[in-house]
Amino acid sequence: MQFSTLGSSGLSVSRVCLGSMTWGLQNNQQQANEQIEYALAQGINFIDTAEMYAVPPSPETYGKTEEIIGNWLAANPTRRKDIVLASKIAGPGVPWVRDGGPITGDEVVKAVDASLKRLQTDYIDLFQLHWPNRPHPHFNKHSPNLLKFSQESAADNSAQMLDILQGLDRCVKAGKIRFCGLSDDTPWGINTYLKLSEEHDLPRMVSIQNEFNLLHTKDWPYLIENCVHEDIAYLPWSPLAGGMLSGKYQNGARPEGSRWTISQRNGLFRDTGTAHQAIAAYAEIAQQQGMTAAQLALAWCDQVDGVTSTIIGATKMEQLKEDINAFAQPLSEQALIDIDAIQKSFPAPF
Repeated sequence: MQFSTLGSSGLSVSRVCLGSMTWGLQNNQQQANEQIEYALAQGINFIDTAEMYAVPPSPETYGKTEEIIGNWLAANPTRRKDIVLASKIAGPGVPWVRDGGPITGDEVVKAVDASLKRLQTDYIDLFQLHWPNRPHPHFNKHSPNLLKFSQESAADNSAQMLDILQGLDRCVKAGKIRFCGLSDDTPWGINTYLKLSEEHDLPRMVSIQNEFNLLHTKDWPYLIENCVHEDIAYLPWSPLAGGMLSGKYQNGARPEGSRWTISQRNGLFRDTGTAHQAIAAYAEIAQQQGMTAAQLALAWCDQVDGVTSTIIGATKMEQLKEDINAFAQPLSEQALIDIDAIQKSFPAPF
């Protein structure tokens, strides 16, 4: 297993991060335990979760994933030090989470306390903001003019961000969290938080996790350049585009128990004809390279300059093993050339 430094935190994290969002719905406690044990045995030390999980989110599954991880930690207290544990506070818009209200400094403190209780631990290594309060171009909202940034008040948003940082500062000083990070944010968001942290001597954001995969490369190069030069760890989530890049949904297939058989909060917005054409082309390259389509997608993510650790997730052990094996060796120069050609043919599949 290879390791990278988590931005300016100084923490060493495996270049594979174990995602957990299926635990509590598609996976039970025993299956989650097996995934954790196997991942640790392979050298993975980085686990990502969120208060909103399991997914798709619902009032019934809210907090279930953290509870499952907490049960494992309670049964293995001496191993807590071996894990870099990340969690997230949900942003606005989810009715059963703080009545759908925005993130505030006070709500950060409450959310951290609730997550610590569910996780059965004294501290969270990386506490992240799941998505911003302000409108943001994520979850299929990246088409031009879909959002009206000119109608947003930079001053109002900055004031909210300062309040959030002050709440995070209280948690850091109390020893409840070690470091802070972002998720589903933008260069403006990153830089505003960094500016506020410096001006007010508040915790510095050390990471950001955004969707990034062969079908969704919009963070390259502008946001990732920002991350590299500001020492912000870049953590791709959904490197398989919701499972699409494995090829399992090609030709209308819906494998039993797969995520696409469950109603999705934002719908199946990745399910476009263009995306399926691109996936078929990537699958041909994978076959030529002697690997699975999922492994090609994950290996590609890992080799992108600026990527710190790629967040993977699986519902079955054989999927987890396949995914982890993808990081064992780099892609060939010819594979990268062929992938680049496909990306030029399908620059925005969804």
